[in-house]
Amino acid sequence: MDNVAEELTRSFLSISRKTVVGQFWPRICACLESLTDEQVWWRPNESSNSVGNLLLHLNGNLRQWILSGLGGEKDVRDRDSEFEERGPIPVSDLRARLEATIGAVDMTLSGLTATDLLKKRSIQTSKEVSGLDAVYHVTEHFAMHYGQILYITKMLADKDLGFYTYLTKKRA
Repeated sequence: MDNVAEELTRSFLSISRKTVVGQFWPRICACLESLTDEQVWWRPNESSNSVGNLLLHLNGNLRQWILSGLGGEKDVRDRDSEFEERGPIPVSDLRARLEATIGAVDMTLSGLTATDLLKKRSIQTSKEVSGLDAVYHVTEHFAMHYGQILYITKMLADKDLGFYTYLTKKRA
């Protein structure tokens, strides 16, 4: 590959890693610090997920799409169980599991090349997934559920989480 392709690869992977590992994950951790185990398993109705289910689901998605799909680990995901779980798995356990997975995902992404991003593979039910597709999917998917976790936390804690105070204009 030429230098432009490698630079584009480094840039894409760097942005993806910074977004999931450097921005979304620390904010999810801040949410978990303000929630009790009971609140982590609270759900507004049976059609909605709890924060606990979302953490299990993010862990499964990252493992399947990145660690298995791009990193070559065996795919052992049981997606249905991520949503069927009703707890009480302690917050500390959920956090430790996802933190370990995110660390492994970060390592996997740091080693990918332009060739890896262009290579087609089978992931989940998709037969022709490029590495680029997989990283983009995981980043987008993580963002969606990250937003749900923030929303649930704000609702249960009844406070602004302060993640965007730097954007607020100070009024005299």
